[in-house]
Amino acid sequence: MVHSKDVTSFADDRYALLDRDLSILAFNERVLDWAHRPEVPVLERLRYLCIVSSNLDEFFEVRAEPHVMGSLQSLKSGQYTAASLAAISEKTNAMIARQYALYNDDLLPTLQRKGYRILSHGERNAAQRQWVRSYFHREVQPLLVPVGLDPAHPFPQVANKSLNFIVQLSGKDAFGRSNEIAIVKVPRVLPRLIPLPARVCDGSTAFVMLSSVIRAHLAELFPGREVGQFSQFRVTRNSDLAVDEDEIANLRMALRQGLQHRHYGQAVRLEVSANCSPRLVEFLRKEFQLPEPSVFRVNGPVNLVRLMQLIDLIDAPELLFPPYKASFPIQVPQHGSIFARLKDGDVMIHQPFESFDGVLAFLREAVMDPNVLAIKQTIYRAGSDPTMMDLLREAVRRGKEVTAVVELKARFDEEANINWAEQLESIGVQVVYGIVGLKTHAKMLLVTRSEGRSLKRYGHLSTGNYNRRTAALYTDISYLTADADITSDMDQLFGHLASQSRLPKMKRLLVAPFQLHADMQARIAAVGDAAARGAVGRIVIKMNALTDEPLIEALLEAGQKGAKIDLIVRGACMLPAGVAGFSENIRVRSVIGRFLEHSRVFYFCADQDESLYLSSADWMSRNMTRRIELAWPVTDPVLRQRIIDECLIAYLHDGRDAWDLAPDGQYHRVGLTAPGHGAQNALMQRYSAATHQE
Repeated sequence: MVHSKDVTSFADDRYALLDRDLSILAFNERVLDWAHRPEVPVLERLRYLCIVSSNLDEFFEVRAEPHVMGSLQSLKSGQYTAASLAAISEKTNAMIARQYALYNDDLLPTLQRKGYRILSHGERNAAQRQWVRSYFHREVQPLLVPVGLDPAHPFPQVANKSLNFIVQLSGKDAFGRSNEIAIVKVPRVLPRLIPLPARVCDGSTAFVMLSSVIRAHLAELFPGREVGQFSQFRVTRNSDLAVDEDEIANLRMALRQGLQHRHYGQAVRLEVSANCSPRLVEFLRKEFQLPEPSVFRVNGPVNLVRLMQLIDLIDAPELLFPPYKASFPIQVPQHGSIFARLKDGDVMIHQPFESFDGVLAFLREAVMDPNVLAIKQTIYRAGSDPTMMDLLREAVRRGKEVTAVVELKARFDEEANINWAEQLESIGVQVVYGIVGLKTHAKMLLVTRSEGRSLKRYGHLSTGNYNRRTAALYTDISYLTADADITSDMDQLFGHLASQSRLPKMKRLLVAPFQLHADMQARIAAVGDAAARGAVGRIVIKMNALTDEPLIEALLEAGQKGAKIDLIVRGACMLPAGVAGFSENIRVRSVIGRFLEHSRVFYFCADQDESLYLSSADWMSRNMTRRIELAWPVTDPVLRQRIIDECLIAYLHDGRDAWDLAPDGQYHRVGLTAPGHGAQNALMQRYSAATHQE
């Protein structure tokens, strides 16, 4: 038994929290591991490689925002030390080197053995070179505007993550001047991968990269000049939109104006070809005002993300994962009323093993039912699929009151959400944007129905977004309920978001930034106290990130009191697990699989008191203090056990796709010597079997 006086402070220098940035990079290393696995189909390996590149882009766009790696500004802020910046730089460089080595030495040769080649200029035969030359003159050259730099032609605006070339020229221009440097900007509308016609490939399948096409014909852009050194380059810019919500009259208009400038924010990273001359590197570095650690030399295309196009261009199902068709949710009636079903009890949908069609069926029934009077919904990342928009449009046409709380500030989805808001308003939906200074991250849909002389509410709550595409790629829990207390709380919360009036006391829901943070700390403390008394103290949490220091401290204290704690954290985790005398009762593991782990499940057992919550919130400070978030209890014993079995126990016993966090702060993949079953594979098989039994 451990008493509170024996608890070691987590602030002790010997037990510093893990670095958040390094933890984010470690997550991407785990994703990159999938790209190295020979048993994974080669196009899926390429997809994982592209995902890591996209994640690194976002890391620089967002995490590099308060600092530029190696700059004095970042050190003065106190958030970073010289050692931490050096570690971030070293880790990032090593990961990028691994990516390009994998691409050049493994993925390209593997694709070539399968009959698919990306041909460089030197590998193209005469017929292929002639076709590429014709393509360049017909499709590419008319869109290129080379800019020779001189006092009248300053360095052009280069957009975030765009492809560009820097060229060193000799000789004189048309006016007898020796302007040596030219910039060629490549429009985004041009495809980065171009299939070669079969007639010039002897029936095989081959592609050329746009950068290779331009590189082979650079001299034709500068007639009368001699092209010397040159390099492709790409600059990554700070892409966080900053608007002072207290000083603006129209948030939507301010964000739309801000989007126009996002592509030209402060430069934070420069990528150049590995053979770029030191002189050109130095020229670009000074132009973008970047320190040396922010320059990355890459052995291949400067934007690996665009290679995702190759997956769509190659028609070879055998080079992809076997298709998985999600089953229709087993608890949702395919024929008959979902409202009637909910009167018998709550319904759970485990996505993507069960399809998002169950959620759409719920909304569709609400739209078509003449007794439904009102529909209220939050929208965070809805995507481009028109199905939900069409249903809401039909609801308005049928005379129902429709309210949508649209979060305009969902990072990198701002433009899509602005478009959603404008379209919804144009069809008569009451659109609101939530609370000033807080993002509305809660996912909820509330239906109000007239039944006899009373009104009955039906609700949908989710750990994920109302996005049909990501619902097929992310693991999430959708929860349908007619519980009077929960749906009443939902209605009160919608009223709070629309009117900004004081939020009444909730009966069942936990809402951030109000009581969720404190409630989680209290539940953790209760588990710790139970363990200190010698009773059962157990916590199992599944989430995407753990970086909130008060919650970390609470977990460490509970563990030091004897509570047994398992944390299934997909991404960044700052809690050092398994450290003797400090956190030996806490285990942290990360599961990386075919689908992106996204569901949030919180389980607490303090003696005889058990509770299970689903939530939209990760355990990060921003979720607890700067967002509208939800957590709701699951009290139905059958559903609670189903969630424990499928979302917690299955992942704690994953023997193939799990990584355990060691006391030294490093992650180690389980099952390397004797691989076991993966949780996601087991769930796919379970739900496929359930479908076949029907």
